[in-house]
Amino acid sequence: MADQPRLVRTGRAMAIATIVSRVTGFVRTLALVAALGLGSRLLDAYTAANVTPNTIYELVFGGALASVLVPLLVRTADDGDVDDDLFAQRLLSLVVYGLGAVVIITIIAAPFIVDLYVPGFSPDQRHLAVVFTRYFMPQILFYGVSATLAAILNARSRFVSPMWAPVANNLVVIATASVFLLIGGTGKLESLTHVQMLLLSIGTSAGVAAQMIVLAAVSRRTGFPLRLRADPRGIGVRRIVVLAGWTIASVAAAQAVFIVITRIASQAGSGAVSVYSNAYTLFQLPYAVIAVTVITAVLPRMSRAAADRDLARVTADLSRSLRLTSVVLVPIAAALIVLGPQLTTVLFAHGNASPAAAHLTGAVLAAYGLALVPFAGYQIMLRVFYALGDTRTPALLSVGVSAVTIATCLAAAQLALGPNLVIAIAACSAIAYTAGLLVTAQLLRRRIGRVDGHRLLSTHTRILAAAIVAGLAAFLVNRVLGTTVGTSWTGSLITVCTAAAIGAALYALAARVLRITELRALTTALRINNT
Repeated sequence: MADQPRLVRTGRAMAIATIVSRVTGFVRTLALVAALGLGSRLLDAYTAANVTPNTIYELVFGGALASVLVPLLVRTADDGDVDDDLFAQRLLSLVVYGLGAVVIITIIAAPFIVDLYVPGFSPDQRHLAVVFTRYFMPQILFYGVSATLAAILNARSRFVSPMWAPVANNLVVIATASVFLLIGGTGKLESLTHVQMLLLSIGTSAGVAAQMIVLAAVSRRTGFPLRLRADPRGIGVRRIVVLAGWTIASVAAAQAVFIVITRIASQAGSGAVSVYSNAYTLFQLPYAVIAVTVITAVLPRMSRAAADRDLARVTADLSRSLRLTSVVLVPIAAALIVLGPQLTTVLFAHGNASPAAAHLTGAVLAAYGLALVPFAGYQIMLRVFYALGDTRTPALLSVGVSAVTIATCLAAAQLALGPNLVIAIAACSAIAYTAGLLVTAQLLRRRIGRVDGHRLLSTHTRILAAAIVAGLAAFLVNRVLGTTVGTSWTGSLITVCTAAAIGAALYALAARVLRITELRALTTALRINNT
């Protein structure tokens, strides 16, 4: 109990760092859209190239890090017979040497990588994507070193600093986009100068490098000696690969989804790749702020209950997590469905961005609104398996969801054309996550005996009813104001603010009438945490 205040302070600091990181990340997206032009071929080439290093890093290293390295470093630190500094140095050295080789290979293979991800690009767009990709590939090494240093810090109970590091990345890229506008960047591929291309290329990779430098500085301050070892052997590479096997399979399935979706989007028309990417970023934002915060707070308790074989407590924590998350995410999902195009017009219709592309992004976001609650519920349920020490079942479930996503997207590619295809991709994700949620719930029910189904159904039915009331009101406001104030940036801002205010008030009123106690519990908890 003596550590409880410290844990509360640490958890609050982690939540603040997460929110700041996500908000600055979103501002980074807005800055890039304003500079490069939403719907432009330039932003499409930049987006396709910039996500590639992250994707390759996740495939070759990210899965092992998530499931193995932190526990391994913790066990090493607790083992008095092992020099934990030497072990961490060897691990860091292995990452540098291994990912350094990957960087060299991918730079050489950049044309083949671009053709794999975006076969629908025109020749000049493909050429620019290849150039960007070669400049961006060192990010693989920067991401790997950053993640390893963060794991070393976490193993030494330093949780907050690694969560602030991405802010440095975001700020550097925001500055890069701002300078691009100041020196006359138009967002048109045809008018891109060599200096502007170098600015975007070097500035973007410098952001990831800044993130790595922050973590290196923090590591040195904690007393960890940053030193590469010529011989990185002795850390049990074969053992790491075996332990990370299931997670790697899950990551590989997710990357297969990414490749399929990017290839389809690249053939859906000019700007489709960046439209999809920005809609997906918006879709992830409420999940990251709400659901991830709940997961971070509940997972340690759930893990302790699982270790004690107290399945009743596991069920109670799961039920509470799902209900607290849904009471916030269901009305947000309704707002995305009803106000998607207006919201993205307000956010993205600046600088070199195309109003039509901003509207299309909103239509994709509205389709993603259908996926928000199933996605969050599915992710929370997966955490129960991790709490139970089971990595195999979540991996198989992830592979299954990825297979459904790929199958439905390939079917959609045969049925939808042009911009509608990008909207259909988002709808396919909603189908896949809903299927994943239902299957995961059944497997959990068999594993822990019950999932508090009656209470969850009752609560979610009342939450849905309240959200429908609020959503219908917002829809009517949208229709009325759409014909009076128009769909320009100013008109969309008036519509979003008015509809959101009326919808939120009606949702709160309906929640009180329907006795949705979770909303009151959540607001009470927030007030307590702020005192």
